[in-house]
Amino acid sequence: MPGERLFADTNLFLRYLTNDVPAQADLVDRLLIQAAEGAIRLVTTPLVIAEIVWTLQSFYAVEPADIRSKVWAMLNTPGLEIVDGELVGSAVDTYADKNVDFIDAYNAEWMKQAGVETICTFDRRHFARIDGITVANLANLAAGDGSQSTQPG
Repeated sequence: MPGERLFADTNLFLRYLTNDVPAQADLVDRLLIQAAEGAIRLVTTPLVIAEIVWTLQSFYAVEPADIRSKVWAMLNTPGLEIVDGELVGSAVDTYADKNVDFIDAYNAEWMKQAGVETICTFDRRHFARIDGITVANLANLAAGDGSQSTQPG
């Protein structure tokens, strides 16, 4: 019978990934071992991943390529379920490859999976870098002329 399902919060992963509080990192290591052995099941969400990415980048000054490696290691951790893991993986790749914010990358990858090709945003800088996403011409839309005309990235 599988172990109890437990939610894993951001700070657990940050302690483990940075080892900035070794005693806490050791506790997390033991939890991950228990999860890998099936004694417990850990689950977390894309919001936790977003917070990890933001904190590693802004507070710890970790490079996007290294953040990508850390997130992929999490995605491949036995006994750890990341909700919408495939989407998170696509998003972290886009984040690192296209030099965009993780949240923008996640939203763009979600759009692609949902079949939504056009975004209404003022953040043209990031979304223009992402293949398969078109930035809407907000002036036309706001004017109500019914035009689906878009502005290239």
